[in-house]
Amino acid sequence: MNCCSGRQSPSAPDPSVLEAVVIRSLDQRAGMVQVPAHMKSAHPSLTRLAIPCSVALALNACGPGGPERSGYMAGVGGPVQQQVSNGPHHPPPAIPDDISYWDGDGATGSPLIKINRSQQKAFFYKGGVLVGVSKISSGNEDHATPPGRYKITEKSKDHKSSVYGVFKDRATGMTTNDNVDIRVDKPKPNEIYYPAPMPNFMRFAGGIGMHTGYLPGYAASHGCIRMPHQMSEKFFENVSLGTPVIVE
Repeated sequence: MNCCSGRQSPSAPDPSVLEAVVIRSLDQRAGMVQVPAHMKSAHPSLTRLAIPCSVALALNACGPGGPERSGYMAGVGGPVQQQVSNGPHHPPPAIPDDISYWDGDGATGSPLIKINRSQQKAFFYKGGVLVGVSKISSGNEDHATPPGRYKITEKSKDHKSSVYGVFKDRATGMTTNDNVDIRVDKPKPNEIYYPAPMPNFMRFAGGIGMHTGYLPGYAASHGCIRMPHQMSEKFFENVSLGTPVIVE
């Protein structure tokens, strides 16, 4: 550094800085960068950079955002506009789900749920035996699902968010804002607010719970645990108030 001018003297560029710049540039063009394993271990900070540049916000106690131009939440406030496989208001997962399964209908014993955020999976046990696994989307980097030991405190089959939802045009029914935080955003005279649906809601930590939601393939919610609809149905049917939930 030149102490008089305040300008830095020329020097060879730092390779790690160049790598970060390249990844940011590719992120903007491609939306997602796959970081090789050797680069992750050498530069852990690169993993944080290699994320979608337009991260979808959650549909749960965690926000209603979804895939861009997907018709996400098209059925909120009116007829469903598209055929979907993840519940009445949710498009199919962005990545085919070859993880989730349920084999607990004939099993007995006390239920227990373990949520593994690093694996993005939820495990359902009965009497200590694993009977089901669900793919999930947990809280994003800014709204991480808090680790700890909890219990189910509420079950709500047709739950709706008290905070998040969408604005639609009163005349046309078209969505004008699909990421509304009603504590901050206020509808215009021509808009009407619809709260975000969270089917099969199982509350376990304050405003956080498990429920049906869109799975983009990474942690994307405002803290809740999104599940495929068929798995949230099974989890909902097999838990009761007081069922332990462990978030790891």
